[in-house]
Amino acid sequence: MLSVLRGISRRVAAVIAECNYAQRRLAVLRASPDRYVIQSDLSPDTYREFLFRTSGPLAHEPSAARRTFGHAVR
Repeated sequence: MLSVLRGISRRVAAVIAECNYAQRRLAVLRASPDRYVIQSDLSPDTYREFLFRTSGPLAHEPSAARRTFGHAVR
């Protein structure tokens, strides 16, 4: 019975962690300067536009050591 409760609690914790990640990611995407640029799928024309587009928070990539242990790249 105890192992069943542990399994359920792990699944609940995983769902909560995934929801937390999705909420943070959505907030970053909504605040991204690229969202407010016309034709944001095109590359920037000037250096000033490049600086504007990269002024928002950048995605964090884990180190190579953490990736080798199976951590997801987010």
